[in-house]
Amino acid sequence: MQPGTWRQFGTQAPNFTLPDQDNKPVSLKDYKGKWVVLYFYPKDQTSGCSKEAHHFQDDQDKYKALNAVVLGVSLDTVESHATWCTKDGFSFKMLADPGHKVVDLYGVPTRTVQIGGAPVTIAMRDTFLISPDGKIVKEWEVKDIDNHSDEVQAAIKAGGK
Repeated sequence: MQPGTWRQFGTQAPNFTLPDQDNKPVSLKDYKGKWVVLYFYPKDQTSGCSKEAHHFQDDQDKYKALNAVVLGVSLDTVESHATWCTKDGFSFKMLADPGHKVVDLYGVPTRTVQIGGAPVTIAMRDTFLISPDGKIVKEWEVKDIDNHSDEVQAAIKAGGK
């Protein structure tokens, strides 16, 4: 599937496989029959990304009750994810996409910023809700980090609306 071709809601979500923080392959198809919260974020161990991830972590029991899983994706490496997940106690999957494979496949915007005096490309904060039958039903360009997990849960409860 070409980047951006999913952009009509109800379209089958593009499958992918990426390594998680334990360097184990994770594929979207592994979660068929569950709601999937596929959230893209800019950078491990930064204030906004930590806040967003902690909200998702704090709500893990609520997601399980809704038959949903949370998958975080950034352009960071497996090693960066492993360090962050260990430090902050994240139990959900953080997927490493340093080659932009899934970021590009889902059409997530990127930009280059200066971190420590060096240019670094980051993915923008974007979340997709994928239904149990594998269709993209909602997208958020996340602006309200504090309430985002609650918004996602409300959409799942409303059947993806």
